Amino acid sequence: MHLKKSLIAALLSLGLAGTACASSLVATTDTLGGALAGTVEGTSDATSSLRDMKQLRAARDDAASFVASDGSIRSARLEAALLLLRSHSAELAKANDLALAQAILSL
Repeated sequence: MHLKKSLIAALLSLGLAGTACASSLVATTDTLGGALAGTVEGTSDATSSLRDMKQLRAARDDAASFVASDGSIRSARLEAALLLLRSHSAELAKANDLALAQAILSL
């Protein structure tokens, strides 16, 4: 009986952690989309935002490797993309690397 209660408690904890992680991903992705949309709207920033999008798309494979390896596999291209994202907004600057890599994958 005690094992069953422990198992249920563990599953509930994992469920809550998964929900928090999903919420974090959604918030990060929304922030990323808003930050990039904001730069696209400015005419003087249009060229740089297109360059930014190219840089982020170029980092997608590296972001996938990073996510799949739970952060073990890092690359210079991914690091550059993470720095670029963090430079766009204060909210993105606070996001962890894994959330940003997952957001890159959602582009």
